[in-house]
Amino acid sequence: MKDPFVRSPRLVDPADNIVQQARQGSIAAIVQVLNDNLTDIGVRTRAVFADGWLQLLCESPQAEGLKMEEVVERIQSILESISPRNIRRVNVNCRVAREDQLLWLDEIRRDPDNQLLWSEPISIRRPNLFKRLLTTWRTPSSPRKVALPRRLQPSQPRNPDRDRQTLIGSVIVVIVLLLGGVWAYRTWISSLPSDSTDIPPQEAETPQNDPSPPPATQADPFARAVVLAEQASFAGQTAQSRAEWLDLAAKWQRAADLMAEVPPDDSRYQTARDRTRLYRQNSQVAQQRAEQVDQATE
Repeated sequence: MKDPFVRSPRLVDPADNIVQQARQGSIAAIVQVLNDNLTDIGVRTRAVFADGWLQLLCESPQAEGLKMEEVVERIQSILESISPRNIRRVNVNCRVAREDQLLWLDEIRRDPDNQLLWSEPISIRRPNLFKRLLTTWRTPSSPRKVALPRRLQPSQPRNPDRDRQTLIGSVIVVIVLLLGGVWAYRTWISSLPSDSTDIPPQEAETPQNDPSPPPATQADPFARAVVLAEQASFAGQTAQSRAEWLDLAAKWQRAADLMAEVPPDDSRYQTARDRTRLYRQNSQVAQQRAEQVDQATE
């Protein structure tokens, strides 16, 4: 995943930020991580969290690129490596890529036999205790100087009593550290919401789930387009009136315009071009829905 941009006052690798958002349970960030790691087999994903399940839609231009064993193994490995919060059950839905559908989950539920090549539920295993503690506590910090023990000079005789005391002291330190780790882990677990916490359905393809993004993200047209696309995807689940569909069309068009502002020297330029085309198609679909509402009321 190579998607660098600058955040003042120091350079920050956005890949780290994306993975951290994915660990926190951001559906958009999870989709970004999956897409970055499935590019080599030509698979693109979308996702919706509904009824306690992460519903994944995997698409490829050819059915040969959607072999169940390979796709499921790759997705499970990726998700277990980031261990997203509150996500333990995943349903992988695969089909040949087709024209974009805003309500693809509803279409799949309505007619799964004609919509999908296959569907497979998987469970995400939690990492072990020490790995979770390491992930939780791993934050950038300045290097610390560690005092190294002096090497015994050849002329210095070994002192068995001193060696015994050193060993006992080391064992005590290890026990204290283990007890402190267990206490910190229990405190961390008790602060987490339960897996049954209701998370509003959301469909996304790129990362940005934080409602108050940092100033650098606000200045980034790519990230701003992502936020608008998430809002439009969510609004598309409930839009009914002509005004709602027109507002939805305007959001998709604004997201497309922002994607079009990404400069050619940006590493995300090709992705931005693809999404500019996709967002404009979504805007046209929303305008058509508004016209259909007009016709129905005449």
